[in-house]
Amino acid sequence: MSDEMSKQIDWQQVSTATGSGDRTAAEAGVRLAYRRAGLPDPEHILWARSPLEAVRRLRGDIGPHPSRLGASVREMVRSAPWATERANLLTELGQEGFSARWRSTGAPLWELTRRIADRITDGVLASAADDRHEQTAIRLLLLDAVQGQHDAAWLAAFDTSGPPLDGIAAVAREAGWWWPYQKVAVLTERPTELHRDESGRLDRSDGPALAYSDGFALYAWRGMPVPAEFLERLGSLTPQQIRTEENAELRRVMLEFYGYDRYLAESGAEPVHRDETGVLWRIRLDGDEDVVMVEVVNSTPEPDGTNRTYWLRVPPLTRTARQGVAWTFGLDEDTYAPTRQT
Repeated sequence: MSDEMSKQIDWQQVSTATGSGDRTAAEAGVRLAYRRAGLPDPEHILWARSPLEAVRRLRGDIGPHPSRLGASVREMVRSAPWATERANLLTELGQEGFSARWRSTGAPLWELTRRIADRITDGVLASAADDRHEQTAIRLLLLDAVQGQHDAAWLAAFDTSGPPLDGIAAVAREAGWWWPYQKVAVLTERPTELHRDESGRLDRSDGPALAYSDGFALYAWRGMPVPAEFLERLGSLTPQQIRTEENAELRRVMLEFYGYDRYLAESGAEPVHRDETGVLWRIRLDGDEDVVMVEVVNSTPEPDGTNRTYWLRVPPLTRTARQGVAWTFGLDEDTYAPTRQT
């Protein structure tokens, strides 16, 4: 395994780590990061159980008055060392070499960590801000954060074995988001739970997809934010509840969870077209585009001798089963001419 691949895997594990890290190591990393930036150690290092609790601490709701923090030193502690290391790599590798380094190390992690970081930001704003004025203040406060384990993408691409990034990396390995100020640094614990689907999206049908020990939690189904109480209803869904759900996005989640084939069978739906390729079904939904499916039967028998039925989601404007099956192969209806249906 190459060094770059090894680093990518290492930092991917950091980005998805849950549970308490080593606080002593994290605090040592904070002090080292301050020293690398030419700053004295912070007078106090405080811990919060989640980014939400950290924001409340920093606003003075459950911690020191904001005036006791001193000015933010994020630029010196995080941004300047990042820029220095990037410039060093560009000089050493050139633009093409730097791009290749990024593709093999940080790029595979970027989208995964961005999704989670964006959801945390949205969750903190929804929980801590009661009006537009507060939202603006909290957004500015979140800009002061170093994202710890969720900075894994660029840490994977850079050299973190020594200055200028060794302190930042040490914190990221043991903690979540943190806020560096002149006098005080506030660190957060990593989440206690993280559940994702095969695409890396937050995903869980029976509880929070991302949870912290203080109760701050994010709920999602295949990446889409959903209310906690909505998930509680999924286990007892009926076709009537699906039809009457006014929120189109939540209705799609309900259909995916319930199963399109089951919904068709139990809602009394009628096929709209049938030919040698399969059967076309249409589910009309108020305030949303139609859900159109083609029911096809695999011509190759299963080991037990049965032929498995598949349901293919096709575009809403599909008018025939053949057109729908052709679309799944990237063809139009006239050019679709399989020698054998599988």
